[in-house]
Amino acid sequence: MNEALKEVLDLLDLEQIENDIFRGRSPEERIQRVFGGQVAAQALVAAGRTVPADRWVHSLHAYFIRPGDPAIPIVYNVERVRDGRSFTTRRVVAIQHGKAIFTMSASFHAAEEGVTHQAATMPQVPDPESIPLFRDRMRALVGDVEPWREWLSRPRPADLRYVTPLTWEAVGDPSLRTSETQVWFRYDADLPDDPLLHVVLAAYASDYTLVDTVLLSHGLAWGASNIVGASLDHAMWFHRPLRVDDWVLYAQESPWSGNARGLARGQMFTASGDLTVSVVQECMIRVANP
Repeated sequence: MNEALKEVLDLLDLEQIENDIFRGRSPEERIQRVFGGQVAAQALVAAGRTVPADRWVHSLHAYFIRPGDPAIPIVYNVERVRDGRSFTTRRVVAIQHGKAIFTMSASFHAAEEGVTHQAATMPQVPDPESIPLFRDRMRALVGDVEPWREWLSRPRPADLRYVTPLTWEAVGDPSLRTSETQVWFRYDADLPDDPLLHVVLAAYASDYTLVDTVLLSHGLAWGASNIVGASLDHAMWFHRPLRVDDWVLYAQESPWSGNARGLARGQMFTASGDLTVSVVQECMIRVANP
């Protein structure tokens, strides 16, 4: 297990400071805001710690209200909205500087038998092991110079393998611009058999590339274009158990953008083709000087 993944697991081990109140921290990095996937994952951990062990999260709906400050802890207040016979509902508010920066509602469900079908088909894509590493593709674009050398040499908590073009590749080549993104990801470690941990890490990874799917349509890229962006809201549905220490294909598309906003949808498949998670996110995209 690399140091980056250890750091993420440590971030997800929230401190309980009172009944239904938890505190989380952010990595010690020079960044402007807290990564949205981290806030969503920590909020889901806080909610999950107030729910009976026999109930598994099946959906979450969240809003990113203000940028998170990475220099101070985040306090998560959990409201026990309902404890029913089959479903449990929680509402979480993340607070910094006395103000809400994020809200989330999450629903948990006891296991039940029911009708089953899957209409979604996993895209036919190359095996992840046959796809070049992200850092190698980026290094070919930006060169082996600072600050890129240091950034690309950092360990990542998850191994991401892009089947489709990188946003940086599409900046200079309009033929690569598309509204679809397909990425294999895996946390490269043997993780504990804790269903909530695997769901939480899927939520963490879900925010890595969704906004990129909107940018790719227009030949824009972080660091290569004069853009400002942020996640606005985020929804996830967890259909069946998954393991994120095995390869997961994250197939994404952007059906629409306009009014300084963009919509992105994603589906996570196991390597065998089982649909495990569905994701929808709306983001803000502002282009200063196209």
